[in-house]
Order: sequence, then structure tokens, then C-alpha cells
Amino acid sequence: MEYIVAFIVGGCICLFGQALLDIGKLSPIHTLCSLVTLGALLDGFHLYDRLIDFAGAGAVVPITSLGHSFVHGAMLEGGREGFVGIGMGIFEVTSGGLSSAILFSFLAALFFKPRG
Repeated sequence: MEYIVAFIVGGCICLFGQALLDIGKLSPIHTLCSLVTLGALLDGFHLYDRLIDFAGAGAVVPITSLGHSFVHGAMLEGGREGFVGIGMGIFEVTSGGLSSAILFSFLAALFFKPRG
């Protein structure tokens, strides 16, 4: 049952993003920023953790989770370290994902040639 819930919630997030592209006529980068901001806002109101508890990977895998991770880390470290902790917390939680994206992008650029 948890797989079905994860599929439905993740699908609804993706459907919302596709609606922003098709109906809202937003560019892909505007859609990306909108979804990251939505995840950040939901975490700011302590709703995204509840969504993760309910949907599991259906809420963790989509791009909205990046916004959640930024705000979640900033709030945790900001509470412990004050103003300086906000910046530290953002990158502490997301450093693995950002480092992997940079590494794999570099490797893809080395091994594949762009079409053009």
C-alpha cells in the first residue's frame, strides 16, 4: 500500500509541475523554481515533514524535496548556531546531493559529446 501512496503523491507533484508548464505556460526554469519554492514554503509551515511521513519516497524524490532540505537544514542550524547557522545548515543537509550533481555532470561532459 505504501508504494501506491508514494506513486500517487509523487505523481500529483509531477502533475502539478506539468500543469505549470502546459497550462501556466511557464518556462522549465520557472517551473523548477516554483516547485523548489513550494517545497520550501511547505517546510516553513512544518507541512512537508508530514507529507514525507505519509508518502515516503513519493515526497522525497521530486524536486520539491530540495526546497524542503534547504529550509529544514537552515531552521535546524539557525536554532542552534544563530544567524551564521542558517547558511551552514542549508549546505550541510544538501551537500551530498549537490556534490553528486556536480560530479556526475562533470563525468557526463567528459564522456559524451553534445549535439549541435
